[in-house]
Amino acid sequence: MTKIFNLIICGYGGQGVLTLAEIISRAALEENYKVMESELHGLAQRGGPLDCHIRMGKNQEFFSPLIRRGEADLIIALDLLEAWRACYFANKKRTKIISNEEIGFLGKWQGTDKKQMISQIKKNSQEQEFIEATKIVKENVGIIGPLNIFMLSQALKKNYLPLKRETVWRVIEERLKGKNLEINKKVFC
Repeated sequence: MTKIFNLIICGYGGQGVLTLAEIISRAALEENYKVMESELHGLAQRGGPLDCHIRMGKNQEFFSPLIRRGEADLIIALDLLEAWRACYFANKKRTKIISNEEIGFLGKWQGTDKKQMISQIKKNSQEQEFIEATKIVKENVGIIGPLNIFMLSQALKKNYLPLKRETVWRVIEERLKGKNLEINKKVFC
């Protein structure tokens, strides 16, 4: 990688945004990247919006974990409404967005229009992938808990992240134990 890689992970408190950021950061460290991470949350513990910024590079200097407007290389969104909100960080020339198609309870409450949000996301990013992640995860394991690991897996399959799948899985194994590990393995494969 010849430049700093800027990643935004967004969703709601309780969806595993922080866990996902920790796993990606640890994997990047194992692959000898310099890594900086920051969490931007207000009421995330109560189901409110949550963004994590991760910056990584091998030979580059950077001094802040925060990503500026239009500088994201990748946005991983666990909810469509949060992908739409994260467009602030997107750049039409370089940002890839991978998002769950589901609109969570906040979006439904606000009466958001799914088609309008997808249209806006497409206008603000180079490449997008919208996945029925909630439905797929629930069908595969019966619960939506491992949605974050599923979205990580999809980002790796698309080669959106500059990390090796084996390294990421090793970190997941270290971080998640017991029953949770088996459930997450089913959605990661």
